[in-house]
Amino acid sequence: RFGIRYDISFSVQKPSTDTIAVNPDNTPFRQDDGTLLFRPAGHGALVENLNEIDADLVFIKNIDNVTTDAQRGDTIRYKKVLAGILLDLQDRAFEYLKALEVGGAELEPIVEFIEQRLCVKLPADYDSALLRAVLDRPIRVCGMVRNEGEPGGGPFWASNADGTQSLQIAESSQIAPADQPLRKAATHFNPVDLVCAVKDYKGNKFNLPDYVDRNTGFISYKSKNGKELKALELPGLWNGAMSDWNTVFVEVPLSTFNPAKTVNDLLREQHQ
Repeated sequence: RFGIRYDISFSVQKPSTDTIAVNPDNTPFRQDDGTLLFRPAGHGALVENLNEIDADLVFIKNIDNVTTDAQRGDTIRYKKVLAGILLDLQDRAFEYLKALEVGGAELEPIVEFIEQRLCVKLPADYDSALLRAVLDRPIRVCGMVRNEGEPGGGPFWASNADGTQSLQIAESSQIAPADQPLRKAATHFNPVDLVCAVKDYKGNKFNLPDYVDRNTGFISYKSKNGKELKALELPGLWNGAMSDWNTVFVEVPLSTFNPAKTVNDLLREQHQ
């Protein structure tokens, strides 16, 4: 119809990323035949699949957030906007990394770029080594829509082990019960609309598992054959699995977000 040919392939979550299930008392959960139960460990396991993609830019969008041809105009436009912002940030980061590598670079404009454009708050005692470490990371630009109460995560500030503060996408399971009102009061919501740059300034691919915060895995409560169990889920793909990336949030129109979480969602006007 459009005179083009698509190159489409699929990847499957690796069984090696499955995690063991346990009973409510933390003893191993055994199936009826006595074998241990291993379960897929959530979308965080897909960082392994993402790591195998050899591309300069990677676009990520949830399959339950698609729309009809009549609604696609804004989606296409803002995909280009997110990619354009990412490429601009990447060009500047590469320029500063090369300057730091040569030596003698002025640190003030680099600090301003990191704090104003990459949205990373530096500690008072930063040095050129920390600036280089912050710049030399995968980058993602994330579209965010106005929060209208949909289930899911949102944009927040988080403190990091290296003394910096950065933007993170946080799910409700990552936020303490006492802080849940903060999450509910958030102005924006994460529709999972990401553009990612996964190569360094020398053209080498980052090893993405190196940038996962392993401490952000969580336990979910499930059941198997009518028996309750606890399941360990790996850090979510756009949560802890991208914790050590540089992250920038951009507001995009609500028209680019058309979720279908339940059958009844298909009755919404934007899915007609």
